[in-house]
Formats: sequence, structure tokens, C-alpha cells
Amino acid sequence: MNLKDTITSIPNFPKEGIIFRDITTLLQNGEAFKYCVDVFAEYAKSVGATVIAGPEARGFIFGAAVAAKLGLGFVPIRKPNKLPRAQITEEYSLEYGTNTLCMHEDAVKKGDKVVLFDDLLATGGTALAAAHLIEKAGAEVAGMGFVIDLIDLGGKKLLSKYSVKTLTEFEGE
Repeated sequence: MNLKDTITSIPNFPKEGIIFRDITTLLQNGEAFKYCVDVFAEYAKSVGATVIAGPEARGFIFGAAVAAKLGLGFVPIRKPNKLPRAQITEEYSLEYGTNTLCMHEDAVKKGDKVVLFDDLLATGGTALAAAHLIEKAGAEVAGMGFVIDLIDLGGKKLLSKYSVKTLTEFEGE
């Protein structure tokens, strides 16, 4: 399936010079969304996933759907001040700023094989921060899946120690 046909490109958003790859049009296409979930579920099974995780917010969409399809638990990785229990945190760099990710400290445990899913791989900072949270909690990052790889931003290189599955790619920012 050519997912590029289901993704809308928005120039100069959120700032001048950035082309925003809007996956909401992909989500509105039932066939395309199902394709993503099915391919990601097969990938998660192939790397032995026991838990699925995803960063806020679009990682929730893909990760939770994959977890439900496989009958596995889903771990939300959140922005600050969103989790009610004891948590661990990791600061990271974005393409255009910094942020912090948080996860309940008991969300995963030693022996868990976690696969992370998100909509977009850019510089890899968000995914790496999420991986660090999982590893701090004692679990293994078995793999990562992204709908889109912005190949010019080099995220795959930053994540080279992990198994990474991408479904489509775009050049440019």
C-alpha cells in the first residue's frame, strides 16, 4: 500500500521551513490505518513483544491499536504532569526544541520485551528518550515502529542499536 497517498503535507507548520506530515488523513482512511496496525502487529510478534508502548500523543493511537490486536498491555509514555503515580523521566531534544517524557516506574519490569510505536521518526530524540525510560525500568526495547521516517533528519542512525521498522519515508524536514 502506498501510504504517502494518505498522508497530507502541510508546508511551514509548526514553523517556517518545516513540512508537517499530517497522519490524520491516514487515520481517516480505514484501509490505510488497518494496514499500519496489521504490519506493526506482525513486526511486534516477530521481535517477541510482551508489552507495547507509545509516546504521547500519536504513539498512543498506533501503539494501543497494536496492543489490542495482539492481546498485550499498552504503556502510555506521557508529557510531564499527566501521570498520577510514581514515575521516571527523561529529557530529550526535538527537531525544534526540548521536552520531557514520563512513564510510571512500575509500567514495565525486568524480562519485558517492549516494542515502541509512533507516527513519525525525525531526529530520533523522542524515541530514544522513550527507550531510555523503558531500559531504566529494567525492561528490554525489542523494537520500534514508525509510520513515517523523515530520512534527511537521521533518526535511524541515532537508534541504530535498536530494531526499527518504518512503513514509508519522506525527504526534507
